[in-house]
Amino acid sequence: MPRAYALHEGPDLNSRIRVVRAFLFICLFGVLARLFYWQIMKADDLRSAAESQYSSIYRTTGSRGSILTADGYALAANQDVYTLFAQPKLIEKTPEEIADQLAPMIAPLEETDSATVSADTTPILPEDLLVQWKKTIIEKLRNSGLSWVSLKRKIPRNVKDRMVALNMKGIGFDQEEMRYYPEASMAAQVLGFVGNDARGQEQGYFGIEGLFDRELRGRAGVVKQEKDAAGLPIAIGGYDAINAQDGRDLVLTIRRDLQFMLEDQLKKGMVRYGSKTAEAVVMDPKTGAILAMAAFPTYDPAKFYQFDPQLYKNPIVNDVYEPGSTMKIFTISAGIDTGAITPEMQCDQCTGPRVISGYTIKTWNNEYTPNTTMLEGLVRSDNTAMIFAAERIGLDTYVKELRKFGFGEKTNIDLQEEALPPFRDTWKELDMATASFGQGIAVTGIQMLRVAQAIANRGVMMRPMIVQAVKQDDRTITVQPKEYRQVMSLETAQTVTGMMEQSALHGDAKWAIPKGYRIAGKTGTAQVAVAGHYDAEKTVASFIGFAPAEDPKFVMLVKLREPSSSPWGSETAAPLWFSIARQLFLRMNIAPSR
Repeated sequence: MPRAYALHEGPDLNSRIRVVRAFLFICLFGVLARLFYWQIMKADDLRSAAESQYSSIYRTTGSRGSILTADGYALAANQDVYTLFAQPKLIEKTPEEIADQLAPMIAPLEETDSATVSADTTPILPEDLLVQWKKTIIEKLRNSGLSWVSLKRKIPRNVKDRMVALNMKGIGFDQEEMRYYPEASMAAQVLGFVGNDARGQEQGYFGIEGLFDRELRGRAGVVKQEKDAAGLPIAIGGYDAINAQDGRDLVLTIRRDLQFMLEDQLKKGMVRYGSKTAEAVVMDPKTGAILAMAAFPTYDPAKFYQFDPQLYKNPIVNDVYEPGSTMKIFTISAGIDTGAITPEMQCDQCTGPRVISGYTIKTWNNEYTPNTTMLEGLVRSDNTAMIFAAERIGLDTYVKELRKFGFGEKTNIDLQEEALPPFRDTWKELDMATASFGQGIAVTGIQMLRVAQAIANRGVMMRPMIVQAVKQDDRTITVQPKEYRQVMSLETAQTVTGMMEQSALHGDAKWAIPKGYRIAGKTGTAQVAVAGHYDAEKTVASFIGFAPAEDPKFVMLVKLREPSSSPWGSETAAPLWFSIARQLFLRMNIAPSR
């Protein structure tokens, strides 16, 4: 009979059970580890991915702040413009039909200022421009893989309304803002302009727009909203928003009427005297506030890209030049304030040309007056008299006085591009001699104006200012005038004022002085340095002064570069200064002197 075998649990079966059990534990651990990885470690990423599928997030930007004149007129503001876009999946017409209708309205925006395109006039366009725009629109619309495509930015309202009237399905508009300059090119080099930075974001450049970009720029906001599978907002879905903030408004010290008048007078003067450039700045001597500032040639900040970049900088604060005889008001002021000279002191070194360190220095007309007084030396603009005054002051003291009057440092006017003229580290007798009558020393127009301002303001030098208030919502922060320092005594200021009054009264341009007004001023004619020497044919003609002399209401510098009618400041810049002053007397309601 067959043998019977008994079944029992041997060692092999137990081993297999343990292996299966271990495998199950490993699988369970793997599942738990994977869950931990996705639910804990990758939770934020998964949450973000999910939110991107059912919510939309887009940024908003506040409006850029406006720039206003002291009398409340906008010099820089914003206007609504639109981005034309298409939704290819919703379009019913063919790309060719849409291009035929839109291109004739888009193409003119490339040829003209988009803010001023007429609503009822279709300009004649170059055929290639129209064809190119049709081709561009067709190519964008045929890319059916996109749900949204931009066709053209910065479309003005009137053109947008014409497009809306076409009633094309799948064509829409997003509203945005564009910088707008209501007075066109007025005060362009004071304002600056708004362009784009490397990231395509709006950025202010030059002037007020550049220096105060952070204050003017709107603050960004964020809107988060739930959307459906088609990408459209859900009416009852979640909605969260951080509101954007508008930028701050700036109120300038400039008066619109004075700015317009100054620019008009400068343009006429530039033509009358045939100068390459013309500059002028008017300041309130008691506060340092700039009432008007202009330079020609200029540019349109709304179309800055069409102009030479050299025109962007404000030459009154950026261009460096030798001041010529206007520098003599500093030499006289320093001499009297240090006690080195008096108006009646006679010059015993004025019998002929001076020879210093081997160089011969002459007067502008090669005429000499032995024993001339310091007053007569200023009136006649005598170079040898100024050298005499500087020598009486002494080299070390003269350099200290230059520093005290702010030469060699910026005025810190609130414009972006102020230049710092070079200032010698080591001074010699010859350097002092030439600097005493405005040669061999570099200045900016705003530096020279501040010297005259200090004389007009009883010896107190002010920081030039062009922004007088900052506004945001209902708050207004007023910018207070700031004293630089007392650079001369009251007595010195009064004495120099009287000397400058005599200089204007007996100068070659005395015929142009407005009747009934006391004016303190000084002409300047400086040769232009070219390739290491002075060009006898090229000059910078200027006149600096203030009025009324007994109680100054304004101080002004007028500067013409290379006038062709005459090289002399007395025959060009001075008559123009008096012509502008005549208008200032009327507009500022300044009564004649007693």
